[in-house]
Amino acid sequence: MRLNFRITYADGSAAVATASVADQVAFEREFDKSIVELAQAPKVGDMCWLAWHGLRRKNAGTADFDEWINTVDAVEMVDSELVPLESTAPTGA
Repeated sequence: MRLNFRITYADGSAAVATASVADQVAFEREFDKSIVELAQAPKVGDMCWLAWHGLRRKNAGTADFDEWINTVDAVEMVDSELVPLESTAPTGA
């Protein structure tokens, strides 16, 4: 499962960040909440953190989240493969 984010910076430049499983596990450990919650009720802060972490893991971003977020104008999830889990297990028929 991958999450892709389009980042628009305050200076007008743009980038795409991918949050892979490693980034998603880091998110769950950092915030003690399921990544599935992002599909149900996306929060800007959560999307920003995942985008930043994906960039940082690829050595394409700053090491400090607060410095980085001050340069960002917008973050949006695009072409991602995150789907909520079903509330009940399917039964074979």
